[in-house]
Amino acid sequence: MKKFFRQRTVKFIIGGGAAAAVNLLLISVMIDQLGFNTPVLRNVANAVSIELSLLLSFFIYRIWVWPGGNWTIEEVLWRQLPVYHVSAGVAVAIRILLLFPLLDWLKVDLRINTLVGVALSAIFNYVISDRLVFKTKTHSDLYYPEGLALGLEPRSNFNKPNNLVGTEQRLSLSLVIPAYNEEDCIVQTIASISQVLDEKQIAYDILVVNDNSRDRTETVLQQLCAHNSKVGYINNYYPNGFGFAVRCGLENFRGDAVAIVMADCSDGPEDMVAYYEKLHEGYDCVFGSRFIKGGKVIDYPMHKLVVNRLANLFIQILFGLKFNDTTNAFKCYRREVIEGVSPLLSHHFNLTVEIPLKAIARGYTYTTIPITWRNRTTGVSKLKLKEMGSRYLFIVLYVLLEKMLSRGDYSRQKYKPLLRSVK
Repeated sequence: MKKFFRQRTVKFIIGGGAAAAVNLLLISVMIDQLGFNTPVLRNVANAVSIELSLLLSFFIYRIWVWPGGNWTIEEVLWRQLPVYHVSAGVAVAIRILLLFPLLDWLKVDLRINTLVGVALSAIFNYVISDRLVFKTKTHSDLYYPEGLALGLEPRSNFNKPNNLVGTEQRLSLSLVIPAYNEEDCIVQTIASISQVLDEKQIAYDILVVNDNSRDRTETVLQQLCAHNSKVGYINNYYPNGFGFAVRCGLENFRGDAVAIVMADCSDGPEDMVAYYEKLHEGYDCVFGSRFIKGGKVIDYPMHKLVVNRLANLFIQILFGLKFNDTTNAFKCYRREVIEGVSPLLSHHFNLTVEIPLKAIARGYTYTTIPITWRNRTTGVSKLKLKEMGSRYLFIVLYVLLEKMLSRGDYSRQKYKPLLRSVK
């Protein structure tokens, strides 16, 4: 059943049904409760309810059915929404002016006539939405923030700025894992990571930051370190908090690159290998998305999923990003990126937003790949949505102000080497 409901056509039908139900509810409320009960006002109620349900269906399709793509204000307001309205209007016109009269002339039963009309209109809407509205052609999976690409440098040079192809140099990878009361999870997490990275012969080390746990986490870590030379741990010397724990780890990792990994087995070790290989293609940062083609979430609580998609949509529109999973903690960075986005301000989970947004705003290159996320099966989630809202907003607006008002003072600079004349 889960696989069935993940099908795009099924999601499209569910989303359309939800929008239709809202349409009927709005008409009923406006006529029965708000007194829109004259011929003119009934038409107004009908027009308003249709427009609001159209907007609702648009954002349902845009976020749930066709996630990803281009979320700039110009793209949404001046192309996607107008084309979506035109396609919906054409579908209704075909149904009313052509299909209904034809089937009526053929003396088809009125109910069957209506069902056929609804079905064909839905098919028309689906095809137009899939081909014209929500599918955005992209020529590269490397996205540069607006205004930070160098105008004098050929575009082709941007694809792999630190290209390592054809060399024997390999990066060493550090994994920073913040852990607070994770005695039930941490052994399995480290074992699964070590197995995959050892099989791929990747040079790595794991640094667990014990965030002053009150259970046996530190004891378990001592045992792990005694049996695995690639595992180390440090006690967080900052006050308690996810952001502080990660910052402690980022100040002490040893590798050429670092991945931030959760302690609860929610992040796939295979995705870390994909991150590592993308770094070797020359990118400064590699971000994972659970909400693009190939990505997956397993047992994600529905209320958190709704809040997550709305928050990421807000960030996408605000920064004009194509990346749609900024709040996910599981990301990978070269060492120079961590140095370039310092100092970090976040104390808590809003650090997951601060680092990637700063990296993008300051001109570091990045790419996005699909990843899988699994909800924890043991332990308790430390993320409290009610406590995090204002902190996320603070960091988002802080980085936005830097991007808009700093006039490039914090942006990564690329200097061409001086050419000496040869006599």
